[in-house]
Amino acid sequence: MDSTAQEMKKNELVQAQAHVFNNICGFFSSMSLKCAVELGIPDIIHNHGKPMPLSDLVEALSLPPSKTENVYRLMRLLVHSGLFAKQKIDENQDEEGYLLTTSSNFLLHNTEFSLADFVINLVNPALVKPGHILSDWFRTGESTAFEAVHGVPFWRHLMQNPEYEKGFSNIMAANSKLVMSDIVNSCKSVFENLRSVVDVGGGTGTSARVIVEAFPHLKCLVLDLPNLVANLPGNSNLEFIGGDMFESIPRADAIILKHVLHNWGDDESLKILKSCREAIPSKKEGGKVIVIEIVVEEDSKLENDQLTKTQLYFDMLMMTTFNGKERSEKQWEKLFLEAGFSDYKITTLSGFSSLIEVFP
Repeated sequence: MDSTAQEMKKNELVQAQAHVFNNICGFFSSMSLKCAVELGIPDIIHNHGKPMPLSDLVEALSLPPSKTENVYRLMRLLVHSGLFAKQKIDENQDEEGYLLTTSSNFLLHNTEFSLADFVINLVNPALVKPGHILSDWFRTGESTAFEAVHGVPFWRHLMQNPEYEKGFSNIMAANSKLVMSDIVNSCKSVFENLRSVVDVGGGTGTSARVIVEAFPHLKCLVLDLPNLVANLPGNSNLEFIGGDMFESIPRADAIILKHVLHNWGDDESLKILKSCREAIPSKKEGGKVIVIEIVVEEDSKLENDQLTKTQLYFDMLMMTTFNGKERSEKQWEKLFLEAGFSDYKITTLSGFSSLIEVFP
């Protein structure tokens, strides 16, 4: 082997070793991001209004000067990750200041589509601990790694921890608003010929309100557990119904399942879809089920790698927490056909989810 080939082989091995180490230490990425959000760094930089020097950032954080180097090292990693940027404060000076990027704009509090609460509630010991016992969980009969650690299923854990439940409900509502706003703007034809819809597992009605505001001709029913929808105010085209989706679903032209089926395995999902099939009219009469879920791109191209990685991370979250899954198109098709549906149409949304119209 000549020296050039040896050098290339050596470089390949170095890159492979770095790849492994990056996966070993990857948790520092999410932990550093959580630290920045908890300290309020995105909001502080945003309110500064111009590139913010390190010294000003430390002062605004009310940290002792001895922490300056530590803040620099934290920001160095986050800048490298593309979550923040650096720019010269003045063309005549070498000193640089920190700026937000498109990504870190999502980390601001009190903005319409903020992901700050997602950071706090998903990078949470309750969801992180199951990852430490995954190998043990694979060897046991426990339903989920979450239940193996906490002794109760995720939804029961929420009921036992009101503060965490409140935070989790807030991030679900924020996500619903983000996703549904995209749908009503980019997929209007999905709703235009409908007179009524049922939002199954619709919680406090965040999605339903976006729908009826965009399509005031629609009657929207929100089905969720009685304790979740009791005493929630409706109006002439928004109604809350307490019930169980596994028992019965109110009749309507269309049923909406937004991020519902990924919480369940195939047997439970099949039961839900069959109930939906019974609740809608024929395809000729306009009946359909509107499924809003991830469609995993298993053979993704390099330019879609970031989105595919997000999908696969969410799949692991579903596996460890709910005994659910994110599905590929082949898996969705199998499920739809087994539930008695004849056809489906997938529309990719602007994020990493898709809208699937499923026809009887």
